[in-house]
Amino acid sequence: MSSTTARPFADAHVLDDLGGGRFRAHLDDTWAIGPKAFGGLLMVLMAKSGLARLAADGAPSPDPLAVSADFLRAPDLRPVEIEATPLKIGRTVSSVAVRLFQDEKLMLHSTVTAGVLPDDAPRIDAEPGLAAEPGPDAVDPADAQGGARGLAAACEMRYPPGSLPFLRGETGPPEMAGWVRPRGEDVDVLFALMAGDILPPTVFNLGGTFGWAPTVQLTALLRARPAPGWLRVRSRSHTVSSAQFDEDVVVVDAAGRTVCQARQLALAPLAR
Repeated sequence: MSSTTARPFADAHVLDDLGGGRFRAHLDDTWAIGPKAFGGLLMVLMAKSGLARLAADGAPSPDPLAVSADFLRAPDLRPVEIEATPLKIGRTVSSVAVRLFQDEKLMLHSTVTAGVLPDDAPRIDAEPGLAAEPGPDAVDPADAQGGARGLAAACEMRYPPGSLPFLRGETGPPEMAGWVRPRGEDVDVLFALMAGDILPPTVFNLGGTFGWAPTVQLTALLRARPAPGWLRVRSRSHTVSSAQFDEDVVVVDAAGRTVCQARQLALAPLAR
């Protein structure tokens, strides 16, 4: 599958405003994991709907500061409806509850915390861990036989050489790293939010079943608006137990600033 639009990310989060804090979005196979919608895109749709509702109710310059979502069910690749209900509109921080439905069934529940992202340089920030741009030896999924597939067809992705042992039939620590940027547009804060869920599941490197690893709960903190260029993404698991594992993700922009931190609880990969 290859994208049929010049701006796959921007086109994927278009909302139809139905009035009264209700929105409709259309899910297709551009951003999908098999027959299900990609969780990172769902986070973007929830955040954008919540921010639109807050802006309509007079919240001052709302940026996403935190987005927390419970994944109750996995939406199919069909239209969904989203309802946003303000919980508080404040001078500094506002909050809105967002629910996503498909066929009148609740699929996701989210809380979006909004305010104004800082522009000043941070006093403390983590080391990026990766160079600002992928080098000539970086792995490009589009070079694989048949070209880019899945998420790698919807955005540009690169991986450090030797960083994906599972692709070589080997095992390694539950860690992932790579670079990502949208096709046909600059990065923005919503793309940074999605990047917090863009890498393959860390547990792939442990060996065993490779498949869909459904998210149970994901919370993302947005720390700044990203500078133009590649985003650097690193993820790792602290605990893998029974059918559950966690992932901590840090997203750093081309200027070396942390723009998103995400933590999720997910289920061990399910065969599709």
